[in-house]
Amino acid sequence: MSLLVIDFAAPDDQPPRLYHRPMEDLSAFILAGGKSTRMGTDKAFVLLDGRTLLSRMLDIARQLTSNVHIIGDPAKLAPFAPTVEDIFPGRGPLGGIHAALRSSRTDLNLILAVDVPFVSLALLDHIISRATSSNANATVARAAGGLQPLCAVYRRSFLDAAESALRAGHYKIDTLFAPTSTQVIEEAELEASGFSPRIFRNLNTPEELAEAHE
Repeated sequence: MSLLVIDFAAPDDQPPRLYHRPMEDLSAFILAGGKSTRMGTDKAFVLLDGRTLLSRMLDIARQLTSNVHIIGDPAKLAPFAPTVEDIFPGRGPLGGIHAALRSSRTDLNLILAVDVPFVSLALLDHIISRATSSNANATVARAAGGLQPLCAVYRRSFLDAAESALRAGHYKIDTLFAPTSTQVIEEAELEASGFSPRIFRNLNTPEELAEAHE
C-alpha cells in the first residue's frame, strides 16, 4: 500500500503536508465517459476553482499510483492519460468498471468518477487500506444514503460478475455487491475517521456546480 508520511514541521497556519510513495500493485481509473446530459457540457472539462474536474481527479490518483488511466473517448481524453474505451459502450458506469478491470494488470483497482471532486487523499488512503487488508472483491463505502461504487476499490475478480450482468442487460452496480464478497465501510466508521458523508457528493448539474463555487 502507499506510504503516508505526515510532516508535522509544517507552519502552524497550514495543515501537515502528506507525502506518498505510490503503490505499484494498484491501478486507478477515472470514469469520464458519461454523456453529461444534465450538465449540458462535458463534465470532464468543467472548471472548479480554476481546474478541470479531470485534472483534479488525475492529480489525486497519481499521488496513489503511477498506473493511472481514463475510461472514455480517446479522441478527447488521450492527451491527458492512457485511455481505455468501454467494451460494452453506452451501458453506464458498470460498463466503465468492466473496461477498467478487463484492461488492468493489477489485482487492486481504484475506480473514481470524474465528477466527485471533493474526495480527499486521506479518504482514498482509508479505502485502499481496508481493501488491501481484505480478500473482498469490492471495498465500497456506504454514505449519504447509499453505497458509493464510483469511489471504491475493486479486485479483478469482480470482472466476471460485471461481464455477466452486462451481457444480461443488467447495469445496476449495487446488485453485484454480494454480502459474502463485498466489504462495506459504514458511514459511522467514516465519520469516526473524520470524513463527512458530503465528501462523496458529485456534480451533475450547473446548479450543483454553482453551489460548489460558493
